[in-house]
Amino acid sequence: MTLARSSPGATDGSVPGPRPGIARTVAVLALLGLAALIPLLGPSAALHDTGEAAAPGSGGIALLRAALFAALCVPLGELFVHRLARAVPGAPPAGPRSWAPYAAAVGFGAALGLASVVSTGNLVPHSPSDLDIGGLYSSRDGKLALLEVNAFAVAGLCALSRRPATQVWPLTAIVIAEALRAHPAPEHSPLLGSGLTLVHLICASLWVGGLLHALRTLRVWRVQEAGAALLGLYARVAAVLLAAITATGVWSSLRRMPSDTILDQLTGTAYGRALLAKVILVVAVAALALWARIRLRRADDPLSAASPARAEVVVLGLVIALSGLLTALPVPIRW
Repeated sequence: MTLARSSPGATDGSVPGPRPGIARTVAVLALLGLAALIPLLGPSAALHDTGEAAAPGSGGIALLRAALFAALCVPLGELFVHRLARAVPGAPPAGPRSWAPYAAAVGFGAALGLASVVSTGNLVPHSPSDLDIGGLYSSRDGKLALLEVNAFAVAGLCALSRRPATQVWPLTAIVIAEALRAHPAPEHSPLLGSGLTLVHLICASLWVGGLLHALRTLRVWRVQEAGAALLGLYARVAAVLLAAITATGVWSSLRRMPSDTILDQLTGTAYGRALLAKVILVVAVAALALWARIRLRRADDPLSAASPARAEVVVLGLVIALSGLLTALPVPIRW
């Protein structure tokens, strides 16, 4: 008599458990939902007892900004890791399926939503009749919003073309537009602020998107030597990126919150509270990155560094959500 083979993870008479792929998908969706709650509920929590007023629709705007930032990280990270993979000896030719077209679609939708808000004078539109599309061409913010919408559309087409590397040009245009938007002309030294934001955005996008795509590449390669070499290359560049992110972030914060008031503003203003939460998460990310680097160098299995790296990606997702929230909160300093 022969015995029927039971399915993996099931015992005789029991119902097979969920497949690992399904469980992973559910976990990712749960994390995305958690990240979405930060920009949606963050404004009211950050503004509590500060005496500051929230802008109309600040939760939705924060969510759209977070989606735009995430959509920027994914394709830039893919291009970055593809370049690193070329330097890995014996690297398998196959790689993970690109997420750039999906990221471009998300970015296009987010940019379109933000452009609709700009067209109504930074008010939340309640009907199509509230939109003034022609008015976008007459203001600086409107032109930058239209540039981002068009650039995401072009980036999506480039991602689907035979030369996906050409995405770098429309993506660069989006980064420049975001840097200029964040520092309007009435601000003191707007070009300096835009320059700091430009470097900060580029480095953060390469760091977050690069780590995500590097981990996806490891799952496809399944070659320990090549995977460890790729992680090592990424770790060396990531250390420089983290240093640049920290320097530009501190400098930008000091420009908006003078050093003699920064301690009070970190707890007494909505912007300061969100910034403090972001700093705490970045410190946690740095600790996870250090843990992964130690494992990569000293562990018997260098690819065990992927475990803290996965946790690092999750925390970085929360950092992106907080970054979107920061853009929707009132700036504490008056120029």
